[in-house]
Amino acid sequence: MDSKKVIDMLLGIALGDALGVPFEFKDSNQMELSPCTDMAGYGTHNQAPGTWSDDSSLTFCLAESLSRGFDLKDMAKRFIMWKKLAYWTAHEKVFDIGMTTSKSITQLEYHLEKDSLDDYLQERYTAEEHTNGNGSLMRILPLLVHIHGKKIGEQFNIIWDVSCLTHGHIRAAMSCLIYLKLAEYIIAGEQKIDAYHKMREDILVFWDAMDFSMREREHFNRIIQNDIRHLMRDELKSGGYVIESLEASIWCFLYHNTYGKAVIDAVNLGHDTDTTAAITGGLSALYYGLDVPSNWLEVLAKKDEIVDLGKRLSNSYKT
Repeated sequence: MDSKKVIDMLLGIALGDALGVPFEFKDSNQMELSPCTDMAGYGTHNQAPGTWSDDSSLTFCLAESLSRGFDLKDMAKRFIMWKKLAYWTAHEKVFDIGMTTSKSITQLEYHLEKDSLDDYLQERYTAEEHTNGNGSLMRILPLLVHIHGKKIGEQFNIIWDVSCLTHGHIRAAMSCLIYLKLAEYIIAGEQKIDAYHKMREDILVFWDAMDFSMREREHFNRIIQNDIRHLMRDELKSGGYVIESLEASIWCFLYHNTYGKAVIDAVNLGHDTDTTAAITGGLSALYYGLDVPSNWLEVLAKKDEIVDLGKRLSNSYKT
């Protein structure tokens, strides 16, 4: 991936996140009455305009780690540094953290101290369904630079390892694979609808090859077995469940024809506004670029540091 694509990807995540932060937890009716139209501030978390949250922080932790090579222990250490020391935060303060993510990072710290990370990773096979939040999907996009071009089975194994640092269930990992496979086709130059259809075809073939359970397949029915574009907007949900986030973000990306329209609409779905917009934003930035109002980038926290991170991540994977 060239440097501009990687930089746009990281900025796209952060901008979407920052747009959504003031509106988090507002429902769709509240958003309809007072919609997001521009970069705003304060609101739910009382943060200045341009402030991004845990979605971007953990994305940047992953990107920072990958810029030094693929190392699960290093990723885990950086997630711990974020939670305990406010590493890669917008303003040196952690103000938003999901319950599953928080609990998982505490467990990561314990297993790193015991040098038993492999034991922790094996817990994926007993992960409970209620842990299928969007906390790994929201931060997974930088992994694209590492898995790009690999066979899908290898990609999934890597993705599941990275996902289960915080979210071990196979459904969360499969959601990440779907998102990253779509992104892979986008950076290959495919038109977005073609990329979406090719991703769906790849996933269906892979499911058969890996004998993915029919029970699990049902959860992806609206986005894989069927065309998500056929859903009406009011059929989308945008809470913290990983399937809701996956559906809403890909729908917004496919439905709109600019980065700005896609992320604004993602925020205006309500509920987990920052995460839905961050996931939408990364994908949309890869495809549309960042033709956004100048004030969005002007107020974005640590913009220069994000750009530098993008350059370093891109350079570390150049051949």
